[in-house]
Amino acid sequence: MRGITPYRQNYWDWRAAGNFMYGGTGSGLIISSLLALAYDEPTLLHIVIGLVFMATGLGLVWLEIGRPFRALNVFLHPQRSWMTREGFVATVAFGVGAAAIWFGHPLLIAGTAALALLFLYCQARILRASKGIPAWREPTLAPLIVATGLTEGVAASLALVSAAFTMTMVALVVLLTLRAWSWRRYRLASETAVPTAAARVLAAFSVPFLLLGHALPLALLIADMALGNRYPALTYFAAVLAFGSGWAFKFMVVRYAAQTQGFAIIHRPARGPRGSGGGGVKPGWGS
Repeated sequence: MRGITPYRQNYWDWRAAGNFMYGGTGSGLIISSLLALAYDEPTLLHIVIGLVFMATGLGLVWLEIGRPFRALNVFLHPQRSWMTREGFVATVAFGVGAAAIWFGHPLLIAGTAALALLFLYCQARILRASKGIPAWREPTLAPLIVATGLTEGVAASLALVSAAFTMTMVALVVLLTLRAWSWRRYRLASETAVPTAAARVLAAFSVPFLLLGHALPLALLIADMALGNRYPALTYFAAVLAFGSGWAFKFMVVRYAAQTQGFAIIHRPARGPRGSGGGGVKPGWGS
């Protein structure tokens, strides 16, 4: 019975998923510019491509609304909406980022990176605030979203740096380990916190995600570092796996694990003496 048992929401489609995919990668790429900055390497591409990705993600949401000019309403509720806060942070980030591109001052670059981190945090809290979707409101999802965005950004930056190549590889190893740990926390917490259909989606995704998105790229990165970085193709392939698996994870969470809460009855009513009713029911939950 639709509406009583949990069902997969369709209000947030591929365009909403694209906001988290592009926005997370863009913000992570801008944050990774700090590695290039530490090695006195150019940061222009990091910031330009990162801002373009962030703008693309926001543009997809703008297209999803249906009435594009209503998008301005997003700025009306900063006191209670993480989407509003995301919009404000993005606006400031574009301004500071443009100044960083023009002047190239380290403080402007660092400021843009700080705003990108705040933007990524806002994205994580947007999902956390969606109380009607158990897989999104699970508290352990927010750090997983942040770790995924950082991983995607550092993976993308491997194609843009030279002197910081080894340091970026080390950063990607650390972030892949952190993301795998965050994913395990989320999986364990969501075993009983999401409807059965959502739990099945997460379970089916888990093994390929850990093997192709973590174990294989980690093995490739460690092998290349052990061989003295003489085979950069190994690292680039690892970066593609780390990046692509992050996008696959976000698309899965937004589109396929997005089962609604549904309804439950704590105690089934029955005619007769008090307390003669049966136990509660919660359709779509449990084994």
